[in-house]
Amino acid sequence: MGFASELLSALRCHWPYYLVEAAGPATFLIVSSAAAVVFHHPDSAVARTFGPSEMGQRVGLGLVIAVLIMAMAYSPWGKRSGAHFNPAVTLGFWQIGHIRTADAVWYVAFQFAGALAAGSAMFHLLRPWFGYPAIHYNTTRPIEGDYGWLWALLAETGISAAFMLLLLRALHSAQLKAWVGALAGLMLAVFIVFEGPISGMSLNPARSTGTAAAAGLAPALWLYFVGPLLAMWAAAAWFGRYRARKALAERPPVYPDATA
Repeated sequence: MGFASELLSALRCHWPYYLVEAAGPATFLIVSSAAAVVFHHPDSAVARTFGPSEMGQRVGLGLVIAVLIMAMAYSPWGKRSGAHFNPAVTLGFWQIGHIRTADAVWYVAFQFAGALAAGSAMFHLLRPWFGYPAIHYNTTRPIEGDYGWLWALLAETGISAAFMLLLLRALHSAQLKAWVGALAGLMLAVFIVFEGPISGMSLNPARSTGTAAAAGLAPALWLYFVGPLLAMWAAAAWFGRYRARKALAERPPVYPDATA
């Protein structure tokens, strides 16, 4: 069977999972866009409560995103698809053999489709507030000034590698497996608070593309592909070799039969 036939067969059998993977990035962009307005726009009572405290605003946004990620990961549908919601995560799981190639292709296609649809919808729904500088249409971009694209690329690469390694470590641990969704949500909240000022905190090429395409603004969009994709693929490849070496080292020694 050719790969095209395999793709069609996978679509017929697994389309509900693919729809979940489209809904994940879409839901993330809907909630994060609304939360960005709530926490950053001066017309918002919440933003006025926090005042000029950027740290307070990022903490509030980070907590909203953490709760959202946990809810999606532990939902019945999230459990069925594996709750990737990110092409870079799918690439890492494909590298380690957790997902077949045909399914991975459809996961990525639907993730981008969901992000593009939600990005366009939120751009039009929130247009009166979306252009405020602190919101900037919810796009991810290197912050001008002390950092720039190089530091943004390094930061995206670092947090993406750390995120993938955490996921894989937790998924392969009997004690941590049940906590994967909570760990992922909390880690994203930490990234929003502390890494956000450097790169805008993406980790997700689909998420960044969804808002950039809607706004017609793509400042250094390439780095939100290169950093997360390369880092998560490399982290998964390293983890796979580490697991193989560990399994080999834990095997009992085999000795020749002394009576032979």
